[in-house]
Amino acid sequence: MRLFLAIRVFFLVLFSGAIGQRVRQALTAPATPRPAETPAAKPQPKPPSKPVAKPAAPVRSEAITLLATLQREARFVDFIQEPLTGYSDAQIGAVSRQVHHDCHATLTRLFELQPVLDEAEGAAIEIPAGFDAGRFRLTGNVVGEPPFHGKLMHHGWQAVKCQLPAWSGSQAAAQVVAPAEVELS
Repeated sequence: MRLFLAIRVFFLVLFSGAIGQRVRQALTAPATPRPAETPAAKPQPKPPSKPVAKPAAPVRSEAITLLATLQREARFVDFIQEPLTGYSDAQIGAVSRQVHHDCHATLTRLFELQPVLDEAEGAAIEIPAGFDAGRFRLTGNVVGEPPFHGKLMHHGWQAVKCQLPAWSGSQAAAQVVAPAEVELS
């Protein structure tokens, strides 16, 4: 049981700066002495307790959570924010291949993306009357009433699931996409 707890704490500290800080504080806090045991004291009945309101959990935008996840797992923000003028195409290609791979793996794990339509791009398709404008974007010569006939330019994407990590940090850090890293000497 303690081994499982140690492994769990290791990964929580590794991936959450807020939890790492709390563990550091717990490890550096002075030990509290155990109260002395009293021989066979009669337990006193506890008065009925009033319900204690839990403090409100810090709120974080799901967009920030997604961006932070892409940064943590794929260094996405670092790549996009880096000025590329000083690098060769080969250097950019080598880095972008790894960022692309890691972003793909992250999006697959979080959303399980699948095409909206199974037809190949370029295929002739019919858009029926009463179509959902959230599933189809019509371009080109859009006149008249459906059914419309056209060529599939892009199959679209839809998420089969959405499992973003739960935010467990402080309200002050809710907008932080990537914490500042400081190496101590």
